Amino acid sequence: MAAETIEKQSTIRKPAPMYRVLLHNDPVNTMEYVIQCLIEVLPSLSQPQAMNIMMETHNNGIGLVTICAFEPAEFYCESLRNKGLTSTIEPDE
Repeated sequence: MAAETIEKQSTIRKPAPMYRVLLHNDPVNTMEYVIQCLIEVLPSLSQPQAMNIMMETHNNGIGLVTICAFEPAEFYCESLRNKGLTSTIEPDE
């Protein structure tokens, strides 16, 4: 009886596309309020990290908050908007 070889088909998984959560500068909210909102929406951020994001946004008109999968990106974006901040998401290429 001949031995049979069974070929295992390998599946190549594509990594899930990542998205950038962006914060846009506005003339309304105070710097302190923006930092507070960032920490409330993304509890993993430290105070210095939130301050850096706020300063990047203030100086450049737009700042990168985080890069993550679509669903959390959408959640963070909406949560920031609900606090009166201007936020968008875009694919991370």
